[in-house]
Amino acid sequence: MKKQDNPLSGDDLIKEVCRRIRVARSYWDAHNNAACRGERERALALYNTLTKEQKQQIPDVLRVWLRYRSEKYFGAHRTPPKSPRKSK
Repeated sequence: MKKQDNPLSGDDLIKEVCRRIRVARSYWDAHNNAACRGERERALALYNTLTKEQKQQIPDVLRVWLRYRSEKYFGAHRTPPKSPRKSK
């Protein structure tokens, strides 16, 4: 994927964060966990660059899913993907 030449700011950054959260949720609903994990990490990285006022502009439903519900399934306490399996 091509990197952007100029970083997003203002309303464009807020829209991109919302878009990425929605994409991650659609992957989640489709049970595509690997893609969901990647999109969630990208959305969270962008979300962490927002100011407090900008974070308030993100709809509550998206914010809650990104920060709390998905943390339950993709948090650091979970087993990382592609872990080696034990042979029997």
